[in-house]
Amino acid sequence: MSEECIFCRIARKEMPTQPIYEDHDLIAFADIHPVAPVHVLIVPKEHMVNLNEAGKNDVPVLGKALRLAAKIADEKGVAESGYRVVVNNGEQGGQVVPHLHLHLIGGRPLDPSMG
Repeated sequence: MSEECIFCRIARKEMPTQPIYEDHDLIAFADIHPVAPVHVLIVPKEHMVNLNEAGKNDVPVLGKALRLAAKIADEKGVAESGYRVVVNNGEQGGQVVPHLHLHLIGGRPLDPSMG
């Protein structure tokens, strides 16, 4: 884990959050700047800057994160109506926090031109 990374600090319990889900590998919590009624961040606890840095050993955790997105979407009531799972990768991809994470976004119609 990175000492200065905000998501690593959250995973180490150095910063307050209200987890929606947490286990040994992942933590999920509401985005502090939501773009939709449902906007959850799903964060691997192991520090990876982005998808380019993820290796084959990270595949199980990333697959688990995708399955968790579907589970949370169901729990939040957006599974049937639809939702989006996004990874912003790099500066031009819109990544703000340099720690790989998934955005689960739903609860309103989403612009189809963005994905």
